[in-house]
Amino acid sequence: MLIQLAWKSLVNRKLTTLLTLASISCSVGLLLAVEQVRTGARDAFANTISGTDLIVGARSGSINLLLYSVFRIGNATNNVSYEAYQHFSNHKAVAWTIPYSLGDSHKGYRVVGTTGAFYEHYRYYGDREVVFAGGKQPVGIFEVALGSDVARALGYELGEKITLSHGMTEAVGGAAGHDDKPFTVTGVLAKTGTPIDRSLYITLHGMEALHVDWQDGAPPMLGEEVPADEVSADSLEIKNVTAFLLRAHRRIDSLRLQREVNDYRGEPLMAIMPGVTLAELWSVVGYAEDAMRVVSVIVVIVGFLGMLVAIYTTLEERRREMAILRAVGLGQSKISSLLIMESGLLTVAGSLVGVGLLYGTAFVAQPIVEQHFGLYIPIRALGTTEFVYLGCLWVAGLLIGVVPAWKAYRNSLADGLSIRL
Repeated sequence: MLIQLAWKSLVNRKLTTLLTLASISCSVGLLLAVEQVRTGARDAFANTISGTDLIVGARSGSINLLLYSVFRIGNATNNVSYEAYQHFSNHKAVAWTIPYSLGDSHKGYRVVGTTGAFYEHYRYYGDREVVFAGGKQPVGIFEVALGSDVARALGYELGEKITLSHGMTEAVGGAAGHDDKPFTVTGVLAKTGTPIDRSLYITLHGMEALHVDWQDGAPPMLGEEVPADEVSADSLEIKNVTAFLLRAHRRIDSLRLQREVNDYRGEPLMAIMPGVTLAELWSVVGYAEDAMRVVSVIVVIVGFLGMLVAIYTTLEERRREMAILRAVGLGQSKISSLLIMESGLLTVAGSLVGVGLLYGTAFVAQPIVEQHFGLYIPIRALGTTEFVYLGCLWVAGLLIGVVPAWKAYRNSLADGLSIRL
């Protein structure tokens, strides 16, 4: 009976109820969204690369090396000579390596020069392989494979010719373009939900062919370009790569290989373990996560204070309502329980609307985040942490109702029936 009475009372005060409900739902949605994004982002980053023991690149920051080699964020400070790459690729303790050569792009999407080892050995989300939704991997010098997002966004099909650009740029052609050396699309990769989807893949020889006539990072003068039909694999020499992934025959060998890479005398190199560096990355961004939690908790507190003010300030308007309820036999304790029930109903309803708002926003924002940042954040069911948050919020909502309930309990029947001038 009390629940029905509390519900009817809330419905009778539509405007106040809707405003309070909106405040609670937005604050709850924000609190849950912070946790969802935090957990989803960590899972997405952790699952982007699997089965790789070491990532090797020029000596710089470990996080920077992880970001540009795996997540295509940022740029390398230097390259790794091809001799150094071959030295470790042929190491007896190494099972396989995957070289990456970066630096070019197509309409804002990164171009990655690599070998067939990428399609054979790269793993993500546990043990998932990189497979083709259509076509085949590039083998020729001027062949390219597209990530699924690239193919979908640009509408390219197999056999189509595209032009790559030097550096990261949205433009195609011009002074930084490779207009004279078009590439033919030979394959489109299947969706992975990783930065792989936002990249284009060519061979290492293809990357060298793009710059065969460049001098010291500058394009050739007009009329001095080397025609594409004069470029062959035999005439190209791979000088360097940006970084490479490495898998040891035995996991125990990875620590020794890491020391060998870091102590390599030929040139300054660095080897990092993806899992360890990811933990280091989260320790850095952990402060931002804590700050977001604090902000969301403050928003929740403000929302509950708004509910307290809304219920408390309406008590004066509801003096006669309370007096009538008591006159028909509803005791003071039940009237207090009624107000606590209203607060609890507002909290539960606001939480449910907040959860709906969270998932509605997630479905809309997920493709936008993936398109602009290359990060796939999975939409998952509420976890233990989120249910703990909701439980605490429901308890807090009931406790908030104690304040106006105590005020109503103290009001006398005579005060409720009297008219104040």
